[in-house]
Amino acid sequence: MKVDRLVSIIMILLDKKRIGAQELADMFEVSPRTIYRDIDAINMAGIPVCSIPGVGGGFEIMQNYKIDKKVFSTAELSTILMGISSLSNMIRGDELVNALAKVKSFIPADRAKDIELKANQIYIDLTPWLGNRNIQPYLDRIKTAIQESKLLSYEYINRHGNKTTRTAEPYQLVLKNSHWYMQGYCYKRNDFRLFKLSRMSNLQIVEKSFTPRDYQKPQLEFTDILSTMQTRIKIRIHKSVMDRVLDYCNYEQFIPDGEEHYIVSFPFIENEYYYNMLFSFGDKCECLEPLHIRTEVKRRIHDIAILYEN
Repeated sequence: MKVDRLVSIIMILLDKKRIGAQELADMFEVSPRTIYRDIDAINMAGIPVCSIPGVGGGFEIMQNYKIDKKVFSTAELSTILMGISSLSNMIRGDELVNALAKVKSFIPADRAKDIELKANQIYIDLTPWLGNRNIQPYLDRIKTAIQESKLLSYEYINRHGNKTTRTAEPYQLVLKNSHWYMQGYCYKRNDFRLFKLSRMSNLQIVEKSFTPRDYQKPQLEFTDILSTMQTRIKIRIHKSVMDRVLDYCNYEQFIPDGEEHYIVSFPFIENEYYYNMLFSFGDKCECLEPLHIRTEVKRRIHDIAILYEN
């Protein structure tokens, strides 16, 4: 007995008022006897399917069991469709396909065009332009391990470039600032850790199950912490990098400086990440003040120049 055929029959019964055994048999290319067995299985699962004899008869789900298609507004159905469709770009699986089919089954024919129009007004594509091609297969692998409570083994490179071999219990996939992470219990650290997928290599599912422990959610909101750590520095940028600088601060922080430059009050923390961020703007960005940060930028530029001279 194929589970996907049972799910499809349920969706058809939810969508149609009544359908005959022969029509279902022709649809799925099986015998009417197989359809009767499927209907019995659906009934045993708790979904009440009635059999109406005679001309015009067939199978139907009891009316008081069916979900009213008007229970969702046009805006609600559009939002659900938009969310599921966007997520299915990155995370594939029968669950999302079935969920999408079920939501579409709630759409009345007279509202289908309007709902489709509204669902297409916002399109979210989570796939990267370029980047690590391991991300998609790793997402599928981690998702499977989470569902089956299987251990994962992999090599992990930390932010200092050190590689270690890890074994972890996977608990959650996290998408944060266009980067994918896995929250898992690391056996090497004996604690929950957030692992960036792009830093993983040789990711494998270990054929050993684990008993899920009390789950510790990762801390993903750092606004309050960053506000106490960040200071404002003054940088002068060319208009060609304005769109990139706007990823880190508001337009209100920009003051025009001639026709092609801006003076920007830029949020900054004195660490490698933020210095590298300034360098990513190349010669289109100059740190003006404070003096000690400007001096440190000059020192780093000098070290880079020496590297190329040698």
